[in-house]
Amino acid sequence: MNDWAPIAKEYDPLKAGSIDGTDEEPHDRAIWRAMLARYVPNKGVTGDPHLTLFVARLNLQTTEEKIKEVFSRYGDIRKIRLVRDLVTGFSKGYAFIEYKEERALLKAHRDANRLVIDQHEIFVDFELERTLKGWIPRRLGGGFGGKKESGQLRFGGRDRPFRKPINLPNMKNDFYGEGSAEKRNWSREGTRDWRTRDRDHERSRDKRWPERERSWTWGESERERDSKEERSRGRERKDRDR
Repeated sequence: MNDWAPIAKEYDPLKAGSIDGTDEEPHDRAIWRAMLARYVPNKGVTGDPHLTLFVARLNLQTTEEKIKEVFSRYGDIRKIRLVRDLVTGFSKGYAFIEYKEERALLKAHRDANRLVIDQHEIFVDFELERTLKGWIPRRLGGGFGGKKESGQLRFGGRDRPFRKPINLPNMKNDFYGEGSAEKRNWSREGTRDWRTRDRDHERSRDKRWPERERSWTWGESERERDSKEERSRGRERKDRDR
């Protein structure tokens, strides 16, 4: 809990699939795919990753000229790379912007997020593919994207940070660790009490049975007892009739 942070410092698909980063088992197939993936960042990408900004949720009609017009207000741009489909050539809705200075990068990161361009609210973050250790892209089940409807939400990024977890480990240790010996002793004592109680009850019952048998054999017979009971019942009926 001391080194906890809402933004991931190292990418872990299992933690990214958890709302607070405490899951121990993957809850969807995409996380399995990301955990089994052996992804190597694209070596064809050039430029300084620590000066590169990631811009997503762009309008598919937005061009490089429009992006340059908007983001050049924060500082001098060295390069813009709008990602396009290899077959159709259409925009995929995200781009990478490399600045010349870190000051411009930080200013754009702070002010350009949720800016509306061509009727679309954009999302701005630092480039993670080459800067975040262990990064797995969304197409392989990783990333910080995902929709609620599909159940493949990812956490630990700027748009959807981790929620602070409840300090469950200490509670578990208290509940299952130190206190378990006391609970086991208590349960054993409890069972021991029940056993002794049942044993005493059986002994007392065994003691009572011989006394009853002796009273029946040494005293009057069963017929005599029955006749006495019938006579007493007859007297009670007569008293009621009167």
